[in-house]
Amino acid sequence: MKTLDTLVARHNNSHNHDSFGIPMLHAQSLCKQVMTAAGELKILENVSLSVAAGDSLAITGASGSGKSTLLGILAGLDQPSSGTMTLHNKELTAMGEEGRARVRADHVGFVFQSFQLLPGLTALENVMMPLELHGRDCARGKAEFFLTRVGLKDRLQHYPQQLSGGEQQRVAIARAFASDPDILFADEPTGNLDSATGAHVIDLLFELNREQGATLVLVTHEQRLAEHCRQRISLEGGKVVERFPMEMACCEAV
Repeated sequence: MKTLDTLVARHNNSHNHDSFGIPMLHAQSLCKQVMTAAGELKILENVSLSVAAGDSLAITGASGSGKSTLLGILAGLDQPSSGTMTLHNKELTAMGEEGRARVRADHVGFVFQSFQLLPGLTALENVMMPLELHGRDCARGKAEFFLTRVGLKDRLQHYPQQLSGGEQQRVAIARAFASDPDILFADEPTGNLDSATGAHVIDLLFELNREQGATLVLVTHEQRLAEHCRQRISLEGGKVVERFPMEMACCEAV
């Protein structure tokens, strides 16, 4: 059995820190429209952005501004109506669902606001399952390590219905961290957490970003979380209306 120190060392060395600055994510002129009974509805309009490996991006905006749709396209869960999307040097917009699924399995971690935990599995089993499905080594040890890291050492054998909302979200975060993702997509990761737990989760997210070289892309209403990100964009009516820092705008000319 691998020791905890071995697992930690393997995790800390699992990303190439020399990759900082290399584009992890590049979106060019993304548009998304759907047809409704009232006609065409524009959800996203001409959204362009670029995120380097190891960097962090917060996507903010009011409900209905297109944040979740954009996150889904960036993560390869959805396709735009037009525009191009590249993740880890792979053009997702040129792939079918099977190809995008392989990219997600190899490179992407997710944290959903709705947790997406399987009710028939314990917290430990929920974190272990994706590791085992993808043939990862030391699934149990990694799952125990990350559940402990998010403060759930005493909840390993609890089922989702026996956990609070905040505890369920921490299980989801541990599951995402345990897969050693190159890029982590999070949809309102602190939305269901109390203030103290939310602060702890923010620390964990940015510890992963800083130490492991993982890239973070977040949708959030939490101002303190957005301000931790090096880049921020704000959407309104499917359009980017604000960028920080301002030099992000140069990606639209690429």
